[in-house]
Amino acid sequence: MMLSAVKILELNEKYDLISGLSKRELENPEGVVIDLRVGKIHRIIGDSFLGVEERYSPKIETIADISKDGNKKFVINPGEYYLVSTIEVIHSPAEKIKYDNNFPEAYLVPKILPRSSLQRGGVSLHFTGTNPGYKGELTFGIKNLGNQDFIFELGARMFSVEYHAVVGDIKRAYSGQHQGGRVSSEGETEKQN
Repeated sequence: MMLSAVKILELNEKYDLISGLSKRELENPEGVVIDLRVGKIHRIIGDSFLGVEERYSPKIETIADISKDGNKKFVINPGEYYLVSTIEVIHSPAEKIKYDNNFPEAYLVPKILPRSSLQRGGVSLHFTGTNPGYKGELTFGIKNLGNQDFIFELGARMFSVEYHAVVGDIKRAYSGQHQGGRVSSEGETEKQN
């Protein structure tokens, strides 16, 4: 079951589901989702490896950061791929919570969607799921599939998040290497968790 934006904000006061929300989202969210903003842009500058027991993610270079650059404009040329991180910090509680009096307690997990402005500009967003127990900024891949430049500003609403209640139990909460919003292992080999 998907929770409404109003319900997410109500639960946010008790469980801190999303910190750092914009004034617009806190006071007047549109529809059933909460919009998240782009805060950092990273360029991949090394190779990566995904093995059975070990892995490493590529070295990256952070090329734009809203905390240093303000609402700087950024251009993604056709064919270019970057990693982008949210301003907001997502928290998916590791324990079941009471999200509605009419339903039993459940884990809440965020699901990310691209805003339609991306696809209208020829841009694809690459994202994964988030498990109970994760807390941190979210990082996504973004690629310009179009034939024209895609220009955006740091701080722009680029992603939408919706929360879903999970039916059933889990064996363990998220304890992976990206906890806290880590973007990369910077080429360092590590054991799979």
